[in-house]
Amino acid sequence: MEATKRFFMRKIITSIFMLFALSTSSFADEQDPLQTVKIADPFIEMHTGPGTGYPVFYIMERHATIEILYQRANWYKIRNPEGKYGWVPRHQLAKTLSLDDTPVFFSEITHEDFASRQWESGVLVGNFGGAPVFSAYGSYQFNQGLSAEFSLSKSIGDISSSLLYKFGVAMQPFTEWEYSPFFQLSAGIIDVTTSATAAANNDPTNEFSSASIGIRKHLTQKIILRLEYSEYRIFSATSNNDNNEDLQEWKIGFATFF
Repeated sequence: MEATKRFFMRKIITSIFMLFALSTSSFADEQDPLQTVKIADPFIEMHTGPGTGYPVFYIMERHATIEILYQRANWYKIRNPEGKYGWVPRHQLAKTLSLDDTPVFFSEITHEDFASRQWESGVLVGNFGGAPVFSAYGSYQFNQGLSAEFSLSKSIGDISSSLLYKFGVAMQPFTEWEYSPFFQLSAGIIDVTTSATAAANNDPTNEFSSASIGIRKHLTQKIILRLEYSEYRIFSATSNNDNNEDLQEWKIGFATFF
C-alpha cells in the first residue's frame, strides 16, 4: 500500500506541474505561432529570461524584424534575424508593426477577464480524512457570483481507497478582490474499496454532503491558484450503526479558465 501511495503522489505532483506549464505558455495571438513583426519603438532590450531580474544581453533598434515565438505572462520570447533568442516585456512591443506597417495587437488577460470567465477546470492535491487525495474538476459560471461545479476525487489510505463524485453550487461574492473567497455546498457519492489485508466488509457506497470555503487568486494570464477547506458528512448509518461519519479535507492546486 505504501508503494501505491508513493506512486499516487508522484502522479499528483506531475499532473499539477504539467497543468501549470501548459497553461502559462500561450501564443501572442490566434495567428501562426511564429509571427514576424517590425519594431516601432526606438529600441527593445532582449533579456535572457522572462523577468526584469534576467540581464539584458542584446539591443535591437527601430525597423528591425523579430519573430514572436510565444508568451509567458507579460513577457514574449522572440528570435531575431541573427538567430538570437531572448525575452521582451509586453510594454516594449506596444508600438510593434506588422510587415505591412499596420499595428499589431497583443492580447492581455486581465483580472476582469478572470471575474467574467465562463468555464474553469483544474487539478488539486491535498488530504482527505488523513489520506492523500487528488481531484480534477470543471465548473460553469452562470454569472460573476454563482457557478456549478463537478469534481472527481481519488484518495488512497492505508486500509482503503475512496472515489468521490461531487456536484456543487459555489458562490463567489467578491470577484474583484485579489484574493477572492468562495463558498460551496455540495452533495455526491463516495465509493470505498478496502484493501485485501483489511477486515472483511462489504465495500460501501454512500451518499455525502459537504460545505467548503476557499480562496481563488488570479496569478497571471489564465492561471488561477485555488485553496479550499471542506467539511464532509458521510451518510453511512445502517440498521446496526446509527452514526454517520464526519471527515475534513483541504486541497490546493492550479486551474485555468476560458
